Amino acid sequence: MSLDFYLTQDGEEVFHRNITHNLGQMAKEAGIYKCLWRPDESGITKASQCIEPLKAGLLLLVSDPNGFRKHDSPNGWGLYIHFLPFVTAVLMACMEYPDADVRACR
Repeated sequence: MSLDFYLTQDGEEVFHRNITHNLGQMAKEAGIYKCLWRPDESGITKASQCIEPLKAGLLLLVSDPNGFRKHDSPNGWGLYIHFLPFVTAVLMACMEYPDADVRACR
C-alpha cells in the first residue's frame, strides 16, 4: 500500500511522488499527515496551503532525526532516509506550483 501525491495545474500533472503508507506514523509525528495523506478531508485544495505545514514538518524531521527514526519500518519499507527527501520534494513542488490543485490517492 502506498500514497500517491499529485499536483495538477491547468489540467496537467506537474508533480507526482509515491511513498509507502508505512511512513504514516512518522508523518503524524511531524504534523504533516493530513496535508500529505488526507488533504481532501483537511480542506486543502491548493499547493500553497501545504507550504507552511510542510516547512514546519520538515524542520521537525531535520531537527530530530533519531526521534523520527524510531518510526522506521522494521521491514525496511518506510524509513526516515526515504521520507526526508520525499517531504523536501513535495515542499519544493508546492513552492514552485502554489496554484496547483492537490490530490492524494491512498
